[in-house]
Amino acid sequence: MKIYFVRHGDPNYRHDCLTDLGHKQAQAAAKRLKESGIERIYSSTCGRAFQTAEYTAKELGLEVIPCEFMTELGWTSIDGEPIIDNGNPWTITDRFVSEGKSLADKDWFEKEPFCRSIVVRRGKSAIEHFDELLASLGYQREGYYYRVTGEDVCKSIAMFSHGGSSSAILAHMLNIPFPQVCSIFRMRCASIIIIEISNKPGELVPPRVLLFNDTKHTEGLETENIFGN
Repeated sequence: MKIYFVRHGDPNYRHDCLTDLGHKQAQAAAKRLKESGIERIYSSTCGRAFQTAEYTAKELGLEVIPCEFMTELGWTSIDGEPIIDNGNPWTITDRFVSEGKSLADKDWFEKEPFCRSIVVRRGKSAIEHFDELLASLGYQREGYYYRVTGEDVCKSIAMFSHGGSSSAILAHMLNIPFPQVCSIFRMRCASIIIIEISNKPGELVPPRVLLFNDTKHTEGLETENIFGN
């Protein structure tokens, strides 16, 4: 099975919708995905992601299946006390790099500043629900990998979401710390990621990255890459 992760188009965060540019990017992504063989489309319930998904759904003649767990994680303080850089994972990881700190700490969620951010709890929830979805599609998580439990699994699905929720899920799937994914694998607006999982029944298999951050379809439609709640 192939899983297409698509980040929403250029957003208006205040009104949770796409900008005019974002609509153009979403249209371009839909045309890019037209021949992908996608059988199901899932989307965050946030407006900017759902609007992006609707273009591809229309192109493929499919419905958009809403997934609350794919909404943006948010990263405010769990106790109301200030967090450096307002808890923004991308700004924090930039800070870590500038200070020469490692991003590969597997216990990152137990340490400052992430231990005081809602990003840990919400990221864990997104991961758990995503694994439940994959289990329903014939892929059961076992330790670090997935067991193929279904014999007639989907060939391709699409997940329309956000930088934070997608990063949390990708970090889990690929067994990479979340801060490292935020720093190294920054998704641009309307970018496409393709993850492949073998469909051999009964086998324990690793997800493999086929394509990351593909934005060729949005050439000429680029904008500043920002991340927000």
